[in-house]
Amino acid sequence: MATPSASLEVPTVANLLRCASAQAQPQPNLARVRQRLERILEVMRAEPKMAWDFAEQLLYQKIFPDMTYCLPGEEGARYRADFEREWKRLEAA
Repeated sequence: MATPSASLEVPTVANLLRCASAQAQPQPNLARVRQRLERILEVMRAEPKMAWDFAEQLLYQKIFPDMTYCLPGEEGARYRADFEREWKRLEAA
């Protein structure tokens, strides 16, 4: 019976992590992230009630918090809190 080749072996977690860390991960431009977050909040603050359709609501509920996680801890948390506060206000209107 032949032994399986090395290319057919199941990758280990260590090997996967090593491969992931070997690839250069692009770093986001934090100034642009902040600008985008501020623009979204501006739009929300300017509206008296939720103006986004269902698809846009799903999009912003996903991307806004995700974008904040590349910022330093407290700053990201502040943006998430601001977003949550505005979201609740718009839904209540």
